[in-house]
Amino acid sequence: MAPITKFGILVFLLLAIAESFGRARRGQSELQLRFLNGSSQVKPSYDYVIIGAGTAGLTIADRLTEDGESTVLVIENGKIVDSPRINQVYSGMAAMGPTWSYQINSVPQVNLRNRTTAVLAGNLVGGSSAINAMMTVRGTEEDYDRWGNFFSNTSTWSWAGLLPYLKKALTFVPPEATVVQSVNITYDTSFWGNSSSISAGWPSFQWPGLTTQIEAFQDIPGVEFPVDSGAGKAGVYWFPTFMDPKTVQRSYARTGHFDKIDRANHDVVTESHVTRIILEDQTATGVIFQQGKGNSTTYTTVKANREVILSAGAIHSPQILQLSGIGPRKLLQSAGIDIAVDLPGVGQNFQDHPMMFMSIVLSNFTTHPRPSDMFGNQNFTDWAQTLWKTNKTGPYSMGIGNAAAWLGMPVIAPETFESIASKLENQDHAAHLPPDTDPTVIAGYSVQMKEMARSIRSPNTAFYNHVLSGAGSSGSLIDLHPLSRGTVNINTTDPFNTEPIVDYRALTNPVDLDILVEFLRFTKRYFFETRLKDLSPRQMQPPDYVEDPEDLAGFLQSNLSPSEFHPSGTCAMMPKELGGVVDESLKVYGVKNLRVVDASIMPTLPGANTCQSVYAIAEKAVDLIKADM
Repeated sequence: MAPITKFGILVFLLLAIAESFGRARRGQSELQLRFLNGSSQVKPSYDYVIIGAGTAGLTIADRLTEDGESTVLVIENGKIVDSPRINQVYSGMAAMGPTWSYQINSVPQVNLRNRTTAVLAGNLVGGSSAINAMMTVRGTEEDYDRWGNFFSNTSTWSWAGLLPYLKKALTFVPPEATVVQSVNITYDTSFWGNSSSISAGWPSFQWPGLTTQIEAFQDIPGVEFPVDSGAGKAGVYWFPTFMDPKTVQRSYARTGHFDKIDRANHDVVTESHVTRIILEDQTATGVIFQQGKGNSTTYTTVKANREVILSAGAIHSPQILQLSGIGPRKLLQSAGIDIAVDLPGVGQNFQDHPMMFMSIVLSNFTTHPRPSDMFGNQNFTDWAQTLWKTNKTGPYSMGIGNAAAWLGMPVIAPETFESIASKLENQDHAAHLPPDTDPTVIAGYSVQMKEMARSIRSPNTAFYNHVLSGAGSSGSLIDLHPLSRGTVNINTTDPFNTEPIVDYRALTNPVDLDILVEFLRFTKRYFFETRLKDLSPRQMQPPDYVEDPEDLAGFLQSNLSPSEFHPSGTCAMMPKELGGVVDESLKVYGVKNLRVVDASIMPTLPGANTCQSVYAIAEKAVDLIKADM
């Protein structure tokens, strides 16, 4: 059974739990007064028109309208949704799945036995921050320095330049002292802020088995234990959850940057699909959007006096640019779209975090309570339910987890990391991109791969991620820096009425397989060559007799998912000559008054879940926008 199928079954079970323990909001009392019921209420013009009411879009709209003067319209394709599944923290996965996501599947993946993958991207107010797993993690220093290095070593897109925005984006609420002591949680508030309406909080319970899992990493040479997840260091550490510790509910872009806003200069219109950006003399002057009512469709044009800000996410931001005539010339010509700006990088450089499932069970793991007790121990379940119903504490306050390993290749593969880096460095990079790729995109990919070769040699770029569960078993393994690059392009046969064509192009760079094989080998070492060996580990998947690299590669081709639902990179912030789409001010090359602000601008993925980085990008973008006022 492939991981995506197992994931679907798990989500189904968790949805049932969500309906039992969630608390639905009643009515629409919390909706801000400036929510517009239809296009007829939209004003003819605004200072800023933002496409997408997601993680970035709502953050920008909130910040730009704080002065009470700048007028903003946010146009959202989805609805405002009130659901206990979105609010629920427990399990971290109750809102995942197709319910509030666009209905998109990738093309068959040639290197994954022609399997297709669901492409999850939030289609509601709050965007993907409303349906993600709430893991509050940021990348290492090198992840952010790498972005700026594509321009110069003085770029403000760096760890030092982004840390103030990472801090501004969130309010950190420390864990309770009793929980800290129970499992030795460490943190450092100096890496966090305290002024945001988005909370990074902690559950009031942790599984005691986490201590055993964390301490076992002490037996592996080179593993560091940073004091805080926000320190910008690779290692094994604790991290918070996107949750409001007072309500014990999800904290996301809607709750932090929408619900309590009541400003005459802040409008949001939902169920409105942007068809294109209006360009006049290479200047973005407005947006056209459509609304469907019954069998009729209405089109509305709204003018942007200052800027159009595209925050539709890594799947739809490139689509909207291409539909507006901004993108690769050959693609636009084949779709019959007039070319406004020939920008080859739009929709290229697509990245996501691949994940796989490896099962190793500790036969003599006797620590209780453990996660399985939530289903298999009625006394424990009754106790947990009583705590939750009484004061929202206990196991039901936990998300997907709060401890994980984020490790570099010198730790994962001490004997082979150098040969892997050399292989990547010296390969013909163009050979691993589509045959008709523009030379500028090839040049950018080659520069990226040389940077990633250096990162493979560094202990402070995390490639391997293993979230710890406190159970007597392993779980999903995440590749934090895939080397293959995919595409997100309009469907040229019907570009305006279909979703874009998403191709992960998984494992098209063969070095990805080399790295993933080392992940399997390292995870086996972790269970069989540390103190965990005393708990009688048994390898279940892949079977322990599968050891040959070719056989392990075959297992990966059958079981790897190309996505952890972190789509990124399709409007890359890189120099234009390297296939870039936006500059360091996030302005689209060749167009005035148009910026892109979302995960699509990330030239390379951070070695972390993307949500916290997107908040920081949005906060930095606000300052860039205000500087041009």
